[in-house]
Amino acid sequence: MEDTKYSIESISVRFGLLTTVGLLAYFLIMKFVGLVHIVELRTLNFLVLVIGIYKALKAFQKNNEQPMGYLQGWGIGCLTSSVAVLPFALFIFIYLQLDPALMEYIRNRDEFGRFLNPYMLAFVIAFEGIVSGLVLTFILLQWMMKSHLKGGGLR
Repeated sequence: MEDTKYSIESISVRFGLLTTVGLLAYFLIMKFVGLVHIVELRTLNFLVLVIGIYKALKAFQKNNEQPMGYLQGWGIGCLTSSVAVLPFALFIFIYLQLDPALMEYIRNRDEFGRFLNPYMLAFVIAFEGIVSGLVLTFILLQWMMKSHLKGGGLR
């Protein structure tokens, strides 16, 4: 019987929520420093996401006797990124409702701005974050497979 403390789900939820906290902290720091209007800085969210997924994969490897299987790694990455990104997208949706000036800035700056609203932006953030999580998981699993071949890291 699998120990629920170190199951794929429990590790993914734990590290997904920690990653959400990281994403929120980064956004709020940008807000208080006055850089929230520089939309390009959101690319650093990938760094927060890759750290969260990597830590989840390593935690699963560390706390399980059997080597992590490739599909297990995919499950951890998918679930971790989903748990991390969906609450963050909800936060951005609520934030854009409370700060219409930022929403207007994004509308005026983006070439598809006339089609944007808080609902659409929250959807785009969720979709982009989950897809990015899948790509990052793929990259991390390839790297972990290559770097742990001698140690038998992945099956």
